[in-house]
Amino acid sequence: MFSSSQLPCLERQTEMKASFKKPEPYHVIHKLPPGDSPYVRAKHVQLVEKDPEAAIVLFWKAINAGDRVDSALKDMAVVMKQQDRAEEAIEAIKSFRDRCSKQAQESLDNVLIDLYKKCGKLDEQIELLKHKLRMIYQGEAFNGKPTKTARSHGRKFQVTIKQETSRILGNLGWAYMQQTNYAAAEIVYQKAQQIDPDANKACNLCMCLIKQQQYAKARWVLEDVLQGKLLGFDDPKSRHRAKELLKELEPRVSSDSSPCPGLTLDDAFLEGIDQLIKEWIPFRSRRLPIFEEISPYRDQLAC
Repeated sequence: MFSSSQLPCLERQTEMKASFKKPEPYHVIHKLPPGDSPYVRAKHVQLVEKDPEAAIVLFWKAINAGDRVDSALKDMAVVMKQQDRAEEAIEAIKSFRDRCSKQAQESLDNVLIDLYKKCGKLDEQIELLKHKLRMIYQGEAFNGKPTKTARSHGRKFQVTIKQETSRILGNLGWAYMQQTNYAAAEIVYQKAQQIDPDANKACNLCMCLIKQQQYAKARWVLEDVLQGKLLGFDDPKSRHRAKELLKELEPRVSSDSSPCPGLTLDDAFLEGIDQLIKEWIPFRSRRLPIFEEISPYRDQLAC
């Protein structure tokens, strides 16, 4: 125990130690990479000076100088998207991705998908999503690893192959919905829900069924959300959307219709997804020949 006469002295020592604490480096405070290079200067202008147009110019200089090209190209494309220059960003990635490492290609694909979505390029978005699925089927996603580290709002977390597959299928379903190909979207969402179900995809699946006048089936899908059986059911947006869909369904359930005839998704595509679901454990890095048949089929729906 310290005596009362010793306490003030201890407090002063603690204050002195705190005052002499070494300050964090400038780049740590501002979340910048260390050093002084074209890429570092571009990040400084982007994050500290908040000048996106000037940052784009400096990112170009970094790419041309061969300085951290993987990061420079991706960051520049993201800033271009924020500046409503998505078309330019698409061309930049297509033109310079060959300078990037193999490890960077998946991240560039993710940026491209967002850019295609912003530009309304649905066909390109769908083809790229299918390409990402083929990489998973062939064991090439995540650079052959079963998980990868992702970042969101400054937080790092692990993503599994199963979660990534479900996410990509969800994005593919959404793209089909934008094309009003609700039968294709329904099938893709059903597969996504088999792998990693959540409330958001369930609501989208419900919408696909409503558009096809399959009201009883849509109500059944919606019940899982309303009863809290799915991941994300407690998200206010998902619950609000589920309630709105339920209101839309209530007067229609009695007039349920059968599925639209003659609309099916590419059989090879579906067989590959089914094969993948069956073979999750152990994860296998091998080529599935059935997916070599996908590329010749441009039309996803056969009437």
